[in-house]
Amino acid sequence: MNVVIVESPAKAKTINKYLGNDYKVVASYGHVRDLPAKDGSVLPNEDFAMSWEVDGRSEKHVKAIAEAVRGADKLFLATDPDREGEAISWHLREVLKARRALKKDIDIKRVVFNEITRNAVLDAFANPREIDSELVEAYLARRALDYLVGFTLSPVLWRKLPGSRSAGRVQSVALRLICEREAEIEAFKPREYWTIEVEFQTEAGDRFTARLSKLDGKKLDRFDLDSEAKARAAADAILAADGFNVTSVEHREIRRNPFPPFTTSTLQQEASRKLGFGASRTMSIAQRLYEGIDLDGETVGLITYMRTDGVAISAEAITAARELIGGEFGPRYVPGQPRVYRSPAKNAQEAHEAVRPTDLTRQPADVARYVDNDQRRLYELIWKRTVASQMASAVLDQVSIDITDPSGRIGLHATGSVVLFDGFLRLYQEDRDEAPSSGEEENEGRRLPKMRDGEKLTRGGVNPSQHFTQPPPRYSEASLVKKLEELGIGRPSTYASIIQVLQDRNYVTLDKRRFMPQDRGRLVTTFLTSFFERYVEYNFTADLENQLDEVSDGKVDWKELLRNFWQDFSTAIDGTKDLTITAVLEALDAELGRHFFPEAGDGADPRLCPACHAGRLNLKLGRFGAFIGCSNYPECRYTRAFGVDAEGDAGGTDTVLGNDDNNQPVAVKKGPYGHYLQLGVASDETKPKRVALPKGMKPGDVTLDIALRLLALPREIGRHPETGDTITAGIGRFGPYIKHGSAYTSLSADDDVLTIGLNRAVTLLAESKTGQRRGPQMLREVGQHPDGGAIGLYSGRYGPYISHDGVIASLPRGADPDALALETAVELLATQRAKGKGKSAKSRRPSPRADAANAAAETAKPAAKKAAPARAKPKAKAKSAAKKKPAAKKSKAS
Repeated sequence: MNVVIVESPAKAKTINKYLGNDYKVVASYGHVRDLPAKDGSVLPNEDFAMSWEVDGRSEKHVKAIAEAVRGADKLFLATDPDREGEAISWHLREVLKARRALKKDIDIKRVVFNEITRNAVLDAFANPREIDSELVEAYLARRALDYLVGFTLSPVLWRKLPGSRSAGRVQSVALRLICEREAEIEAFKPREYWTIEVEFQTEAGDRFTARLSKLDGKKLDRFDLDSEAKARAAADAILAADGFNVTSVEHREIRRNPFPPFTTSTLQQEASRKLGFGASRTMSIAQRLYEGIDLDGETVGLITYMRTDGVAISAEAITAARELIGGEFGPRYVPGQPRVYRSPAKNAQEAHEAVRPTDLTRQPADVARYVDNDQRRLYELIWKRTVASQMASAVLDQVSIDITDPSGRIGLHATGSVVLFDGFLRLYQEDRDEAPSSGEEENEGRRLPKMRDGEKLTRGGVNPSQHFTQPPPRYSEASLVKKLEELGIGRPSTYASIIQVLQDRNYVTLDKRRFMPQDRGRLVTTFLTSFFERYVEYNFTADLENQLDEVSDGKVDWKELLRNFWQDFSTAIDGTKDLTITAVLEALDAELGRHFFPEAGDGADPRLCPACHAGRLNLKLGRFGAFIGCSNYPECRYTRAFGVDAEGDAGGTDTVLGNDDNNQPVAVKKGPYGHYLQLGVASDETKPKRVALPKGMKPGDVTLDIALRLLALPREIGRHPETGDTITAGIGRFGPYIKHGSAYTSLSADDDVLTIGLNRAVTLLAESKTGQRRGPQMLREVGQHPDGGAIGLYSGRYGPYISHDGVIASLPRGADPDALALETAVELLATQRAKGKGKSAKSRRPSPRADAANAAAETAKPAAKKAAPARAKPKAKAKSAAKKKPAAKKSKAS
C-alpha cells in the first residue's frame, strides 16, 4: 500500500482520483505540531534544543495518519512546495517515527507539484526526492528566532509598558513603518503654491491648455508662485503679452512593456487596488482556486501555487499564452520572441513558478458558473495578468510643446500622449497605489492638436489655481506590502499574517482602507526604538532575512546564526532589568511629546493644564496604557486620552463641548472601553453623570445639543396604544434600548435612541413579543471546516462571529469580516473549542431580570434557528461537555 499525506482534505480527494486505488491519500490539516506558547520551548543554553507539542486539535489528525500508514510500503509526503510545506513533511516524519507507526523498511519520499492537475501530480510522483534538510533548517531557524523574540521581548513590554500586548521580529518593524508614517503626517506643514493654466486656440481652431513654466525669462520652480498676489501678477503679465507662438514641438515614441506574472506580493497588491481585497482574503480565495474547483464532476486546480517569489512561468504556459493571444487578438499582439522573466528571489530553491492559471484556455467566462464571485474576480485578475505578460509592448507618441511670447520672457508648456498601438494595454493595466502628483503624468492620455514650430496661437482665458502640498499618504495594505518587500522585511507568504496580527493586537486599525496606528501601537514602537533600536531597524531585519535565505541555500549554519543573534539580543534584554518606569516615561515623552503638545504659535505653553492652570501635562502610565495627566495630581485630576483616534478624535484631547444650563461642563472623553460623555467634573465628593456614545456615533460628530439630549436619557416616547403604559428610550449597559413596563428591547444600529418615535417603538415591542425580532444574520459562508460542514459568518448583537457545529467564536476586535480567511476561522473555532467555550445556548431559557438597568439592551428571545446560531454573551461562563483532552505529545529537535 502507498500512502500519501497532503495538507488539506480538498486536495486529498482530488489527488486520490489522479493516483488511483493503489494509493491512500490522507490530510494533515496543516501543521501537526508547534512550539508550545510557554517558556522553555527553545533552550539557548542547550544548543537551541526545541520542544514540539501536538495540540489537541491536531492530535486526532495525527492518530488518523498513524493508523493509515501502519503496514504501508511507501510513504509520500506531498505537502505544499515551499519552506512551510517542507517543514510539515519533516514534522510528520518525525512524529510518525516517534510513535513507531512506520515499518522499519518503509520508503519515505517527498513529492512536490506546483499545480494540482493530473499531469503535474503524476509527473511529481514519477520524480520523488528526499526531504530538503536545508529548507527544514531554515524553517527551524526562523521559528526559533520568532519564538525567542516574542517570548523574551513581550514580557519586558508587559512589565515596563502596561497595556502592551506583544512584540514580534517582523510585526514590530511593520508597525514601526506605520507609526513613522503617521508621525510624518502629524509633523507635516503644508505649503501653498499656485499654477496658471492658459487656454489657447490653434490656427485650425483646435483648443488646448498649457501651463505657465517661465516668467521674466526665468524657469518657474514649484514654490515661486507661493501667494495669490504673485499668481495674479503673473496672470496680468500673460494678459498683457503681445501674442504667443509655438517655439518647439517635440515627438517622442516610447514603448511600454507588460508587467511580469504575479508573485505572492504583487498578487496581494493588485487584488487590494483593483478588487479591494485584504491580503488574508486574497490568500484564502487563491487557496481555494489552487486546491481545486469541481468542473462538471472533475476537481481541477485552477491556478498554480500562490506562495512564491518567482516571476517565471513554464515553457508550456508561454506557448499556450502566445497561441491564445494570436487567436484572440491577432498576430500583431504576439511579440517576436517569448518574454522571459527573471525571478527576483535571492534563493532559487524557494522561487517557484509565478502565480498563473493551470490552463490558459480556461478563460474567466468558462469558469464563472463553477466559482463564487470573489473567486471569479481573482481568477480573472490572474488570467489577464498572465496573458498580458506575453503580449506585445504598447507604443505611445509622447508630445511636448513649448510656447512663448515675442519678448521671450513668458513661457508655457503642454504635454500629451497618443496610444499608437495598445499592445498589452488592450487587456491589462496595473493600478497605482497613489494618484499621480501634478505634472506631466496627469496629462498622460491627453491628446494635443497638431501644431508646427512658429505657429501663431490665439490666447483664451487665464486661470490661476491655488494648491497646497499634501502629507505622505497613510499605508494601504497594497502599499505596505510593497514597502515591506522593497525593504526585504519578512517574506511575501508571511505578509497577510503580519497585517492580521497588528490588527488583532489593536496596534493599528483600517480606516478607509488605510492603516492608522492606535495609541498602544505608537507606545510599543516608541519603546522599542528607544530601548531595542537595533532589533526594529529596517536593515537589521532585512539582513536577518537574507541570512535565513542563505541557510536554506546551504551557505550558513542555522545554529551559528541563532548563536550570533542570541548573544547580542540576550544582552540587550538583560540591560532592561534596571529600567525604571520613570525612564520609560521620559523616553516616551521625549519622542512623542512634540506630537501631542504642539506649539500653537501664540507663545502659550502647550503643556499648561487647562483645568487648574498651574500644573504641566505629561505622559503617564495606567492599567490600560498611556494617557496624559496633570503634574498636580491628586489635587488636579485632569486627564485626557493619548493618541490620534481612528474615529475622528484628532489630537487625542478631551473635547469640551460647552456648558449646560447649570454651567456644568459637557465633554467627550475616552476610557478603556470607548468614548463617553461626561457632565461636570469628577472629585472626591461628587461623581459626574456619564453615558456611553451609541455604537456608530463618532466623537467628532457630537454637538452640545446631542450631548445634552444623550445625558438627559432616558426619555419618554409616548404611551402604548393598547396598554396605556409609558414607553421610554435610554442607553444601558448593553447599549440603546426601549422599555415598556418591565420589558426591554434593544435598538438596532438603524434606530436612533434620540429620535425613535412611538409607531416604530410599538412595532419593535410587538416583534420582540412574537419572536419576529431580528436574530443573528448570516453574512456569508466562510468555507468548509476540515472536520466537515460549513463555517458561517454572522452579524450578531455584539459584533461579527463565526459558528460551526454548535461552537461560536467572536472575531477579534477590529478584524475585517470581509477579509476573514478560512484558516483564521478554523483557528478561532479550535481555540474556543479547546477552552470549552462558545457552545450555542439553544436550550437555555433567559433568566428573569432582577435589575432593570442591567437588562437595558437584553431582549428575551426564543431559541435561535439552526441556520443562525444564537450568539453567546461576552464574558459568560459557558458550560462544556467536552471530553478531557489527550496528553500533549512532546519531542525535541536539536
